[in-house]
Amino acid sequence: MSIIYEYLLWFEAFRGKYLYTERTYFYLSVFILVNSLLKGFQRMPLSYKAPLRDIRFLTNEVFNYPEHYKTLKSGENADPETVDMMLESFADYCSNVLMPLYQSGDDEGCHFDKGVVTTPKGFKEAYDMFVEAGYQAIPFPEEFGGLNMPMSVNLIKSEMMGTANWAFAMYPGLSVGCMNTIMQYGTPEQKATYMPALVEGRWSGTMCLTEPQCGTDLGQVKTKAIPQEDGTYKISGTKIFISAGEHDLTENIVHIVLARLPDAPEGTKGISLFIVPKFLVTENGDIGERNPVNCGSIEHKMGIKASATAVLNFDNATGYLIGEPNKGLKAMFTFMNTARLGTGVEGLAHMELAFQNSLPYAKERRSMRTLSGTKEPNQVADAIIHHADVARMLLTQKAFSEGARSMIYHASRYADKMFEAAMLGDDAEFHKWDDKLGFYTPILKGFLTELSIECAKHGMQIYGGHGYIKEWGMEQIARDARISTLYEGTTGVQALDLLGRKVLIQSKGKVLLDYTANIMKWCSEYALDKGMRKFVWELTKYCAEWNTLTTRIMLTARKDREIVSAASDDYLMYSGYVIMGYHWARMAAVAYDKLKNGGSETKEFYEAKIKTAEFYFEKLLPRASGHSESMLAPSELMAMDLDSFNFLD
Repeated sequence: MSIIYEYLLWFEAFRGKYLYTERTYFYLSVFILVNSLLKGFQRMPLSYKAPLRDIRFLTNEVFNYPEHYKTLKSGENADPETVDMMLESFADYCSNVLMPLYQSGDDEGCHFDKGVVTTPKGFKEAYDMFVEAGYQAIPFPEEFGGLNMPMSVNLIKSEMMGTANWAFAMYPGLSVGCMNTIMQYGTPEQKATYMPALVEGRWSGTMCLTEPQCGTDLGQVKTKAIPQEDGTYKISGTKIFISAGEHDLTENIVHIVLARLPDAPEGTKGISLFIVPKFLVTENGDIGERNPVNCGSIEHKMGIKASATAVLNFDNATGYLIGEPNKGLKAMFTFMNTARLGTGVEGLAHMELAFQNSLPYAKERRSMRTLSGTKEPNQVADAIIHHADVARMLLTQKAFSEGARSMIYHASRYADKMFEAAMLGDDAEFHKWDDKLGFYTPILKGFLTELSIECAKHGMQIYGGHGYIKEWGMEQIARDARISTLYEGTTGVQALDLLGRKVLIQSKGKVLLDYTANIMKWCSEYALDKGMRKFVWELTKYCAEWNTLTTRIMLTARKDREIVSAASDDYLMYSGYVIMGYHWARMAAVAYDKLKNGGSETKEFYEAKIKTAEFYFEKLLPRASGHSESMLAPSELMAMDLDSFNFLD
């Protein structure tokens, strides 16, 4: 009906100008409408252009990465010229190689045939280009063929790759956790055996945790590890939801597997960690015989269909203990903060892709006139971007994606410090930065992935009927974004980790007091600044409320333990909105300064930053108030009598 309506509008204008008769008007309308339907409407394919201006704004002007890199040994190779050259290379590869495979990969999906998994057309060639460019080697030590660059450079690469094609990015992305674990806990022999090929990208890696009977509760792991006389172990069991668990991109896949020794204690205290390669490795480092690790199937999923999610069966496969016996869970979760940071990047990726494609569509699509009057008198109707509600959705996408990028880039500075300490074997320094990142990551992972679903929803709404049609691509972003709230623990798990473990149990609220004190100290520096006053006063108010809410939950929990679980989701979302507000205030402060004293960007760029910050504070930050009221509701409201709850019988 909308198509017919638009044609009628067009011909109404045409008729008025040329005084066509009613009969001529009718036949001409029908002819062009039918002709258009037969030919099909020209769709606007999804596209991606790396937001290098925004990336440079954050890295150079907000967070001053060049000075940060000077504090890192790995920063010696990260001079501004080299980093900028790498950013340009990433951008070209992602826009011109990965993005064209995004929709075709979803259409084709992965193929499974008797344990063999084949990725969609073009993926193998794109992966070979990835390896040839040396992209996998960025953050790893030179002794294993790495470039010894800061982890944050690799994170920016991951953002671009993930936005252009998240399903593809998962294949090399999963290898990073595998390599991190081997670097932290592997023996010198294990590092020498596996790291060079993994760093090069000839081999890939996985993390095998989940089993059919357990996901988050890894204390239920049943996979067995039987010690052998030669020091190896025979691994038997089934792992599910293993991303990149089987594929045709690399010659070998190195699985990091949780399993139990025969004498292991019950629960999480009895889990050990093992290296189990798809192909055994000979003494000279070549591919040897096939290990009995077989792919039983791949999942048929709602989204990211080009990423193979495998069921892996270990049938007395040869494994090698990594780390200490019965301490595998500690080793596995050592880099969980960086894994959750990576899932936060996924949230950003879907936000950015939704915004980048919603914006041009809203500029081209025309419908009606705005309430304030005609905006484009030479057109049959105004572009929908002129309608306030569409502008609201676009600004929401923009505010969330750019705010998310700022939050992640700030956290990546901690990741740089933590990763370098791990590479140097400095446990004290590693745990120092791991603790700092630990408070931040459940918010990044939980909050940003929830927002990514909202941004994808807005994109579908802006596209209207076309948003629901597969060929236009926006519905794929919505499908792909949905898994992000489940990876590395659901939003509820992240929320309970934040409030229950990080804030209440581990620090008794101190971690939040320290964090909000830093925000309020920053706010005090701008209290008398005319442009910044509207931001810092609001932030100060929310920080005070944040501490009060935490105290009230802590006191209530003495009598009502369930209040922590009942309040945690609202607490996480409240925390996310306030932290993003802080980042928008910081970006606005830099924009005001650059407008006054000069910067590397245009006047329009900095003014847009300030306008978006104002939009966030006026339209989005107030959502936190609703969460503040909801989180204090008594937990008894969630109590259910299971026998009387089901009224279907």
